[in-house]
Amino acid sequence: MSISNEGLPLLRAPLPGGDYKAKKFSGFQNFLPQIALVQDDIRQLRENLTNKGDGKGITIEELENALNKTEKGLQQKAEQMLSQLNNQVQTLPSADAIQAPGFMALESTWDLKKQTRGQHRIEMSQAYVPREKLRQPQPAGALLPLRKGEPTQLQGLSPGQQSKQTLALRAVYNPHSQQNRPVMNENFGIMLPLIPQSKEKKKSAQRALHLPVPPPKPVMGSTIEPLAVLPKANRVDAQLAPPPITEDDARKGILSLIERGLIPPAAQLTLDPSPVKNRMVPLHNPEDRNKPPCTPEIAPTLAGVKLDLVTKNYESATETMAKMPVIPPHPQSVNSLGLSRTTSGKTRTTSAASSQKAKTPATMKTYEMPIQPLQPHRKKFLLIKIPNSRPPPTTPASGDFKMISHRFAVQNGRIRDTSSEFLSFKQHYCLTWGSIVTVLKHLEKMLNNFAVPVAFINGDRLADLAEEFELERPPSIDDLLSCIVNRDDVENIIFKPGRRFKGPNGRDIASAKIQATWKMYRERSTYLEYRRRKWAAGVIAISWIMHIKMAKVRQQLKQVRLDNLENFRRRAKKFSMSWDRIKKSKRVIIHIPSLGLNQDIRDSIHDFGIRQNTQMSRLCDIRDPNVDVIFISPVPLSEETLQYYSKLLGLKSAIDSGNVEDQGEFSDRYKIIVPEAIKSFPTHRMCLSTLLKYSPQALFRVKNLIKGREAYMMTNVPHVDDLDIAQYLNVPIFAPEPEVAHLYSTKSGCQRIFASANVETPPGDHDVYTMGLLHECLAQLITENLNVKRWLFKLDDEFDGRGIAYCDVTEHLKCFTWAQKEEKRYGDKWSKKWAQEPVFIKILAEIEDVLKNHACPVNTKVYPTWDKFLQSFLSQGGVIEACPPSDSITTLTVDMLIEPNGAVSIVSCGDQIHAESPFSCWGVSIPQSSVEPDVLNVACYNIAESCKRRGIMGYFAIDFVTFIHPTTMEQKLWALDISLQYSDSLAMFYLMQFVSNGTLNTKTHVFDVPPPKQEAKKRRRRLHGQDEEQPPNTNRFGVMSTRLLHTNLSVVHYSVFFQMCRAHGIGYDIKEKQGTVFMLIDSFNREKLGMLAIGETLQGALASFARNMSVIHQEISAPNMQGDTNFSRAISDIEGILGTTIQNADEADEETEGSNESK
Repeated sequence: MSISNEGLPLLRAPLPGGDYKAKKFSGFQNFLPQIALVQDDIRQLRENLTNKGDGKGITIEELENALNKTEKGLQQKAEQMLSQLNNQVQTLPSADAIQAPGFMALESTWDLKKQTRGQHRIEMSQAYVPREKLRQPQPAGALLPLRKGEPTQLQGLSPGQQSKQTLALRAVYNPHSQQNRPVMNENFGIMLPLIPQSKEKKKSAQRALHLPVPPPKPVMGSTIEPLAVLPKANRVDAQLAPPPITEDDARKGILSLIERGLIPPAAQLTLDPSPVKNRMVPLHNPEDRNKPPCTPEIAPTLAGVKLDLVTKNYESATETMAKMPVIPPHPQSVNSLGLSRTTSGKTRTTSAASSQKAKTPATMKTYEMPIQPLQPHRKKFLLIKIPNSRPPPTTPASGDFKMISHRFAVQNGRIRDTSSEFLSFKQHYCLTWGSIVTVLKHLEKMLNNFAVPVAFINGDRLADLAEEFELERPPSIDDLLSCIVNRDDVENIIFKPGRRFKGPNGRDIASAKIQATWKMYRERSTYLEYRRRKWAAGVIAISWIMHIKMAKVRQQLKQVRLDNLENFRRRAKKFSMSWDRIKKSKRVIIHIPSLGLNQDIRDSIHDFGIRQNTQMSRLCDIRDPNVDVIFISPVPLSEETLQYYSKLLGLKSAIDSGNVEDQGEFSDRYKIIVPEAIKSFPTHRMCLSTLLKYSPQALFRVKNLIKGREAYMMTNVPHVDDLDIAQYLNVPIFAPEPEVAHLYSTKSGCQRIFASANVETPPGDHDVYTMGLLHECLAQLITENLNVKRWLFKLDDEFDGRGIAYCDVTEHLKCFTWAQKEEKRYGDKWSKKWAQEPVFIKILAEIEDVLKNHACPVNTKVYPTWDKFLQSFLSQGGVIEACPPSDSITTLTVDMLIEPNGAVSIVSCGDQIHAESPFSCWGVSIPQSSVEPDVLNVACYNIAESCKRRGIMGYFAIDFVTFIHPTTMEQKLWALDISLQYSDSLAMFYLMQFVSNGTLNTKTHVFDVPPPKQEAKKRRRRLHGQDEEQPPNTNRFGVMSTRLLHTNLSVVHYSVFFQMCRAHGIGYDIKEKQGTVFMLIDSFNREKLGMLAIGETLQGALASFARNMSVIHQEISAPNMQGDTNFSRAISDIEGILGTTIQNADEADEETEGSNESK
C-alpha cells in the first residue's frame, strides 16, 4: 500500500476564511515550525511504509496515532493564532499608498500542496531589501522597505474579514455544515461528493456526533385549496346563467357541486355512462329457499350462503379489493326505522348516516364483503386459492361472521322456537344466549300484553340490545320496538287506545288501571286540598307575624315620637327661659323651609320642591350682625344662582354706607346645604324635613357647623320629622308643636281662635262633616243673612286657597223673594227663631238641588266637579262662610311673632294682590293702606293673645278682608284665616328690609328708610320769596311676589336676563333705596321668579312692578310664542289697585281742601 501527498487531504489544516491567509509575519513564523513538523511526520510515515515492504504492513493504531497527533497540533496552533489575531488592533493603510514590489499582497495564500520549505525560504529572502536601497529617496506616500532580520510588515484585515474567516473555519471543522463543501472547494480545490441524506438519517448522524438537532418546523396554512362556490350575484338573482364548472370541480363529485350551489338542487341529472348496469339474475330453486344454511361442520369458516357456481375468470384478491366500491349495509340488517345501535347504547345513528360512511376492507363485516368464487376443496373444506394474496382483511376467528339475516317471527306473543331461522340464530349467539333470553322474555311479554298477531324480529339488533341492557336497566318499549322489522305495523297496534287490555289478563289490567286512576284522583284531590290549606295557613302565619312585627314597630315609633315630643317641650321651656340672652348674643339660625302638609296635598302640588324654595330670602337674616344662617335648600342650586346670592348678600356694607363700592364678602356667615336624599327620592314628594332626616351627611355637616354655638331651627309648616331632626341636632325649634300647628291651621280651628279673641268674622259655621249638617247649616245661614248673595265652602286641610267652592244661592232659590218679604214683615223680630222657621223650612227643601246644580269649585285642576269637592269636604270637614256683600274687597295679610318669652309683635302687614284666583294670594304690597292701623292692630293683638294661650309660639300669618258694607256704609274688617307658618310675604319683607335698611313702624304702618347722607354745604342766606329746601322722603312702599311664572324664561339664561333688565332701566339704586330686586328660586328650569319693587309711593311701586312685568314679557315673548304666564292677570289686578288708590287719593285731597276752606 502506497500513500502520497494527494492521498492525505485531512492533513491540510485550513485557516479561517478557507485559504492560508497571512495575518502578520510574526504570527506566521510561529506557524511555520508546526508545518515543518507535519512534513517530517509525513516523511517518517512514508519511510516506515517503505521499510516494512516485507508484506507485514503497518498497524491501524500507528496510522491513527500519527493522524491524531498531526491534527491536534494543527488545531492547537490554529486556535492560538486566531486568539492572537483577534486580540490585536489593526490599522488600515492610507488609500493612496503605493506598495513596493517587495511587499506582500493584502491576502497571500500558502499552499502546502505546491510549495516546499526551500521555496518558502527563497520567497522570504526576496522580501528583504538591501541597506543601500533604504537610503534612496522614496516617493511621497511610499512605505518603508523591510530590513533584514525584521519581521515582514503585512497589512491587516478588516474586522469584517476577520469575522468571515472565523465563520469559514467553523464551517471546515463541522463536516455537517452546509458551508463545508463550498469552503473546501474555494480554499483547497476539493470538491467533496454530494451524499443525499434524508432528514431522519441526517438527524441520526447529528445525534451520533452529539450535535444539536434543530426541532422540526411546523407546516402552517391550509392543506387544501379553496373550493369554488356559487357567486353572490347568482345567489341573489337565480335567473342569471350559472358559472361554468371546471374540471377540478367536477372531480369533487356531484354531491359536492350541489352543496356548493354550482348545480341547482332541483336540476335533473343524467349520468353518462350510467352507474347502474344491468345483468341477468340467476334463479334458484324455490324448494331450496327454506333449507337451513350450512352448518359449521361442513364449512366452519365460511358464511352460510348460496353460491352461484358460474364459470368465469376470477381476478386476484388484490385486484378485487382495489376495484371494490363502497358497500352499503345489508338491507336486511338495517332497522326499518333507520336506527343503528352501538354496543355501548350511548350513541344512536341513522341508517342513512351509516350508509353514507365509506367502508374499507379492514372495517367491513364478513357478510358485507363481496363473495369470492370457490375452488375445488379437499377434505370436506372449501379452500379458496388466491395466487399472491395477502392475509384477509379480517380475522375469521373474531366471531364476526354472521348470516345474511337472523330473522325470526313471534306469533301471538310466542316465539316459533322450532323454526330453522330461530335455531340458526340461537346456534350463532350460543355464547351470549343468557342475556338474549332475558330480552326475549321482555319482548314476548310486551307482544303478548298488547296482543300483537305477528312480529318479525331482527336477531342481530336483538343481540346488540341484549349486550347493552345486560347490566343496566330493563329495555323500554321503544328499545324493544327497535328490534322489530315491521315496526310500523306493531306501533299502530300498540298505541291504539285500549289495546293493552286485549291481552290474556286484559280484564285484570283494566280493573287495576281503573282502581289506580281513581286512587290517583282521590289522593291528588286530597293533596291539592292539603296544599291549599297549607298555603292558607302559611299566609295567615306570615300575616300574623307581620302584624305583630308591625305593631311592635308602630309601638316603638310611637314611643320614639313621644320621647322626641317630650324632649322638644323640655328644650322649648329652656329656650324660652334663655331667649332674652340668646337674641342679644351670637347665634345660628337653621332655616328649613319645609311644607309639612298632608301627603295628598303634597302629591297634588306641581313642582313641590320649587314651591318650598320660594323663601330663599331667609338668607337676609345675616342683616343682624349676631346671626349666622344655615339654609337647607329643597332643590339643587346652580353655580350661577349661588354667585347671584353671594353678590346680593355682599351688598350689605354698600347698603349701610350708601356707597356702591363698599361691597363685602359674607360667604362665611351663611351656608347653603342640599340634602343628598333629594336624588334618592325624586318622585316621592317628601317635605324638606323628611328629606333632611334621611340625609345623614347633611345632618352631620349641620351638626359640625353648630357645634359649641347657640342655635335653633326655624321651619315653615311644622312636621313630625322636625322633632327627629331637632333631637339629632339637640336644638330647639322656633315653632309650635306639629300637632298644635296642624289643629289651629285648619279652617275650623282658626274659627275657635277668632271666637275666643272676640274679633269679627264672616257669618258662617264650622266643623261640618255630614250632608245633613251641611244643608241645615247653610239653610240657617241663608235665612239669617238674606243680604248675602254668595256663600263659600272651605275645606279644613287645604293649602293656598285651593279647597274653596262657592254658590250664588239667592239667584237660584225660588223662595228668595218670599223670604225677603217675610223679613220685612217681621222687622226687628226677624232675629227670633220662630219668625225664621217657615223660611228655613222652604230653603232647606230647595238647597240640595241648588248646590248640586250651581255650586262650583274655585280650583278646577284639583277638584274638577262639585261631587269631587263635596266628597273631600265631608271626609275631612270644613266651614261655611259668607262672601262679603260688596264689589270692592281688599284682603290683608299680617305677619306676627310670638317670641319664646311670650312677647307679641307685628312684623309686617300688607295688602294682597290676586292673579290666579281671587281667593289665592299672589303678591303683597307693604305696608298696608286699606285699614286704619289702630283697628288692625287691636284685632291682631287679640288674636295673638288667644294663640299664646293655646301654646302657639313663633311666626304666624293672619288673613283679613275689608270692605264697605252696602247697608250701613261702614268699613268692615273680618278675620278669615290663620296660617301657623313662616309665610312667603314675611321672607320677602326681610329682603325689603335688607336692601333698604329700613324699618316698619307697627303703630302707624309706615316703612321708613334712613335718609341719604348729604355732603356738607356752606350755609347761604335765604332770599325773600325763596322756598325752603324740602327734606328727603324716607317713606317707602314695596310690592313683592314669589309667584311670577313665565315658561319663556327657560330659554333665557340669568346673565342674559339681567343684561336685558339693565338695558331697560330695571335695577336697584342703593343710594336712593328704591328700585327692583329679583329672587332666583328655580335654578334649572328658570320658569319661576320672585320680584321686589320699592318706591317712594304706593302708586309708584305698583306702576314700577307692572312695568317690569310688561317689559320682561315683551322681551322674552313673540307673537307666535306667548308661553304660559300669569303676568297679564297680575298686571290687570295691579291696574285695578292703582285706580282705587288714585281715587282714594283724590278724595283725600278734596277732603283736605274742604277742611282748609272751612277754616
